[in-house]
Amino acid sequence: MVGSAIFRLLKKQGYTNLLTRTHQELDLLDAKAVADFFVSEKPEYVILAAAKVGGILANNIYPADFLYQNLQIQSNVIHNAYLSGVKKLLFLGSSCIYPKDCPQPIKEEYLLTGLLEPTNEAYAIAKIVGIKMCQSYNRQYGTNFIAVMPTNLYGPNDNFDLENSHVLPALLRKFHEAKVNNLLEVEVWGTGRPRREFLHVDDMAKACLFVLQNFDPSKEENENGEIFFNIGTGIDLTILELAEMIRSVVGFEGKIVFDSSKPDGTMQKLLDVSKINNLGWKDEIGLKEGVKQIYEWYLNSIDT
Repeated sequence: MVGSAIFRLLKKQGYTNLLTRTHQELDLLDAKAVADFFVSEKPEYVILAAAKVGGILANNIYPADFLYQNLQIQSNVIHNAYLSGVKKLLFLGSSCIYPKDCPQPIKEEYLLTGLLEPTNEAYAIAKIVGIKMCQSYNRQYGTNFIAVMPTNLYGPNDNFDLENSHVLPALLRKFHEAKVNNLLEVEVWGTGRPRREFLHVDDMAKACLFVLQNFDPSKEENENGEIFFNIGTGIDLTILELAEMIRSVVGFEGKIVFDSSKPDGTMQKLLDVSKINNLGWKDEIGLKEGVKQIYEWYLNSIDT
């Protein structure tokens, strides 16, 4: 989802010499294949958006997969970017890197100040390692590696699988199928009380390109020497409010039922985005507008 959004934006802005590979063409878990790619193609700039991702259920069931695959992907790419002399690399992390009981909103400096949320600990640890790899390679080798930590993303090419997707696309599919099948209610995991922040992937793509063009870690490190930015809207809402918004957009007229036996995850995860805002970037797509867009995209994807 993120990679395709960045690719669309780069093409729109006139970039033509873009190197991409599908998973079938280049398995990023294969260290030799990644090394061969960097030797043969010699990319100047690298955006590392590839990762194994999923919601609470997937993170709970497959923690070893989330840890191993993400560590392997980022280690292969970051190390070979250094070996081949890449001019700049952008690593995409996640807001789940922060401690479970962080003060709100969450500042970049809160990294590694407390225990992680258990339901996605493995994924979070892998992403923290990615940040520290970028920082360490910069310190030891003088590379120009930076990172961004997005909030919850949604948009075209999202994953709508009910077992492995994140909350927004999962709810959208649930409400759509309930409407089509004339169901009386939709069940939602948890209590509905947790608060979440959501960012359209097209806004995320603009933020990535903005950071690449406007931030040099060798000159502009923050007080802790970190090299990453939170990316989000700075606005959150409850899962109940999100469910009601999606129900309205889809046009489902039944009830919303919450299953409190299922985990809520972190109760609030709102990012402090003042650092990226002060650099000059801000989100543009409102949540309800974005949900309407992604529902239209979802309907078209079903038709095709």
